Amino acid sequence: MSFAAQTKKELTAIVNEPCCALAELQALVELNGKVRLVDGRRMLEVETENVSTARRIYTELRKTVGVHPEVSVRKKMRLKKNNVYSVRLLQGVELALSTLGLSAEADESITLNNSAPGKTCCRRAYLRGAFLAAGSVNDPGSNSYHLEMTVHSIVQAERIQDLTAEYELRPKVIPRKNGFVVYLKEGEKIVEFLSVIGAHQALLRFEDIRILKGMRNQVNRLVNCETANMNKTIGAAVRQLEVIQTIDERMGLHNLPDHLREVAEMRRQFPDANLKELVDRMQNRVTKSGLNHRLKKLEEIADNLRSAKA
Repeated sequence: MSFAAQTKKELTAIVNEPCCALAELQALVELNGKVRLVDGRRMLEVETENVSTARRIYTELRKTVGVHPEVSVRKKMRLKKNNVYSVRLLQGVELALSTLGLSAEADESITLNNSAPGKTCCRRAYLRGAFLAAGSVNDPGSNSYHLEMTVHSIVQAERIQDLTAEYELRPKVIPRKNGFVVYLKEGEKIVEFLSVIGAHQALLRFEDIRILKGMRNQVNRLVNCETANMNKTIGAAVRQLEVIQTIDERMGLHNLPDHLREVAEMRRQFPDANLKELVDRMQNRVTKSGLNHRLKKLEEIADNLRSAKA
């Protein structure tokens, strides 16, 4: 089961207060429902590919609205060929729409008559219903974080933006074929949204994986940094040994000033040591900056010897 499916299964197990059950069902029907004409009568149909969501819609229509829907299942013919669950209401359509504060013409999208719920708990429930109806979220172990809800109209997209504004989530909206997508890409904001809609187990799993990824990335950065420093040290040491070899062959190390000869001999004796380790081994006290200056002086001498020969 995908992370998104697990999250929705957890959400459908939440026991709502009556007002919140109404708000959640309102979003589910508004975003996933459609009114059709069947034999001259209006039929309300709500479709979803998630079995937990279908069960939630069926149960809440019976319990909250007091109507008796029926459920059918069909298999998609394209792409993944998932099951599509259809919750249909042939009798009591007007009652259901009126109770939920919705309206619709035949073969058109369902619209919300009034503004979104006013109570904080009901606003959270509406967002929970919106995610159950139209949402998806990437597995936190994937390469990127992404949570989105696909809605029919810009009005619905802006309503979701408004409802999440008090939590400072600020989701973005982009147009897509036949609708609009409201999405979040920052891990922290996705965690906050999961908290708002009550998906606490999914939140904990998301955070656990996010922390592990962060630690792994930090370790990789440290290893890469250490490797880069090591390569830099080795490269500098090889270059310095070549400089010392040039000086020894062309003028002899014994002709160098004492402080430079000491550095040359120390580098030859300890070819793998970094500057700090060389400083610690020097008999005459010298700073890392001073040692580096002497090594550069040796390079200048070697360059002059090469130029003189050329």
